[in-house]
Amino acid sequence: MYKILTLNNISVNGLERLPPDRYEVASEIGHPDAVLLRSFKMHDWAIPKTLKAVGRAGAGVNNIPVDKMTANGIPVFNAPGANANAVKELVLGCLFSAARNLFPAYEYVRNLQGNDAEMSKQVEAGKKKFVGFELSGRTLGIIGLGAIGVKVANAAQSLGIKVSGYDPHITVKNAWQLSAHIKQALSVEDMLSQVEFVSVHVPLVDNTRNLLSAERLQNVRKGLMIFNFSRDGIVDNAGVCEAIQAGRLNGYICDFPNNLLKNQDKVITLPHLGASTHEAEENCAVMVADQVRDYLEEGTVHNSVNFPEMEMPRNDGHRLLVVNSNVPHMIERISSTIANANINILDMLNRSRGDLACTLVDVNNEIPQTVVDTLCATKGVLTVRIL
Repeated sequence: MYKILTLNNISVNGLERLPPDRYEVASEIGHPDAVLLRSFKMHDWAIPKTLKAVGRAGAGVNNIPVDKMTANGIPVFNAPGANANAVKELVLGCLFSAARNLFPAYEYVRNLQGNDAEMSKQVEAGKKKFVGFELSGRTLGIIGLGAIGVKVANAAQSLGIKVSGYDPHITVKNAWQLSAHIKQALSVEDMLSQVEFVSVHVPLVDNTRNLLSAERLQNVRKGLMIFNFSRDGIVDNAGVCEAIQAGRLNGYICDFPNNLLKNQDKVITLPHLGASTHEAEENCAVMVADQVRDYLEEGTVHNSVNFPEMEMPRNDGHRLLVVNSNVPHMIERISSTIANANINILDMLNRSRGDLACTLVDVNNEIPQTVVDTLCATKGVLTVRIL
């Protein structure tokens, strides 16, 4: 029986993927084999010795100490793409709202005074302040062509918007999904100097922190509007405010309110609504529950932020999983330990990612505890499990 600890409310549809005859799931449980969470901050959380996997029902993992998990041989799974449609629709909604000045127009009407006839006169007199424009033929830049960026690019292009994308690390899978009409930008600076809107869809890592910096915002196409539904810290807030006040930017819409932004003219902040749909929450929960279950039962790894992708068809027999530092001779040591127990290897898969490696081994006989103990005592081995 596997024990699963939930540190946040997880969609029932996701939890139903964990059969009750094999999984005990609770918000308070001792010695968990895995943790499922959404926004819970784990950095000061004591890692149980029994923990084998962490599943984040969402895309970002900034609330998880990934380095600590890696050092303990624990994979961290997330759900990239599960909330992509929700974020795409929010970006499109903000595009339409920005083009037609819907947010300021709404505020204008809310503050009207007088009877209906007087309000009608004020509406007719004031509506010229909110004249907008149509999106067809306008230009949109997408920074980051992952699951979300591709969906935003394709949807915008279908509306008649001219779209350019920038992503030096785009995957083959995402490239195939991208419309052939999307143009390639050569750099962030190249994009910012040409488009009227830009939407960022990248994770917050060292290379993307302050990606849209105050310096880069000095040389943008006049009237540019920025959308940020990725992470706080990717756009320089002070730089945005300065660029708006200087007349270079026409506005900024983001999901990350703070005291600097909330009262800034031409800035609209939303309460982190990017993935806040019932559908997205269910998709994320189902996806991450399946991934955690596959890892616990089969050693399969999909969508881990710190482990290599791994999947090996199950042979008749017994399976061993070894997680270790990516150092020379480790496969030799694993194989010889198994052979010394007079056990024949039926199949083996070894994959590495950075400083970490994983090995799946299917063997013909039951694996004795002495093999596990010997492997655990081997220098560089982080975890060993019989599956």
